[in-house]
Amino acid sequence: MNMKAIRIQAYGGPEEMRLEELPLPAPGPGQALVRVLAASVNFLDVQHRRGELVAQAFYKKEGAVAADLPATIGSQCVGIVEALGPGEGHVKVGDRVICGGGSGTYATHVIAPARRLMPVPDGISTEQAAAGLTQGFLAYALTHAAYPVKPGDWCLIHAAAGGVGLLLCQMAKLRGGKVIGVTSTEAKAAAVKEAGADEVIVSTQADIAMEARRISGGRGVNVVYDGVGKDTFDASLDSLAPRGYLEIFGQASGYIPPFDLMRLQEKGSLYINRFSGLYYMEEWSQYIPQFLEWMKEGRLSIKIERMYPLAEAAKAHAAFEQRQVTGRLLLIP
Repeated sequence: MNMKAIRIQAYGGPEEMRLEELPLPAPGPGQALVRVLAASVNFLDVQHRRGELVAQAFYKKEGAVAADLPATIGSQCVGIVEALGPGEGHVKVGDRVICGGGSGTYATHVIAPARRLMPVPDGISTEQAAAGLTQGFLAYALTHAAYPVKPGDWCLIHAAAGGVGLLLCQMAKLRGGKVIGVTSTEAKAAAVKEAGADEVIVSTQADIAMEARRISGGRGVNVVYDGVGKDTFDASLDSLAPRGYLEIFGQASGYIPPFDLMRLQEKGSLYINRFSGLYYMEEWSQYIPQFLEWMKEGRLSIKIERMYPLAEAAKAHAAFEQRQVTGRLLLIP
């Protein structure tokens, strides 16, 4: 029996992605075979395709990137458990699960560490789960644990029209924060406003830090949530109030170079955290019922921009890189 997968033979642009037929693997000890129902498109996948994660020990250690070429792209999906390896009782055959933090999800089937699979609760569709359950957890952990937003806090959110950005806006508002969303176009600004942002900065038209300080009455913001990385790092620091927090959770524009820690003192005794959801998993049991309640009450929404057939993964990546996307993209095998 065979499966299909989006593979790369070399690092590069979307044109390197090919739909290939492969033998269906059997799960080993501690593993599960998952039939993919929907895979989400994440910037991590783009970085994997480009070869930008190869030198990063963290991503190889956590299994988020294949060590060798050829490789199957993809880091997150929702699917059905079809088989289990020896000695695994965390999930059972037939469970609908979310597979996050792994690799090879742009496929009809994926082998995943069973310990990384989380059951998808009733009350949420497969598409909503694939588009927002893991991203929702990141937004929840960032706003509820890494820096718990307090009523009245000013929050600056970069890439606010993206999948995680829109969820960050909504969750910061649910906690009583005042949100400044940053995006690149007026068209995307409308979606950020819909997600509850009090103010929107269009980065191509204004100085981010100057605007953030003006909006916050000159003092600066309490927290910045930044998934962009290198290109926004200085603006993030300059936007913060004294004793403010910079929560970095991605590097869409590249990795932040080393810098002098004395800058944190000079700018007001600032805090920086390089966030990873893996170290906040104890929050999952509290997150799921809260997430479902917010969805049921209409206080939280997941925006799916478009669903592509698996064979059109290259088109999805091209749209993603050209910043044509507001919300989430899914691949459907």
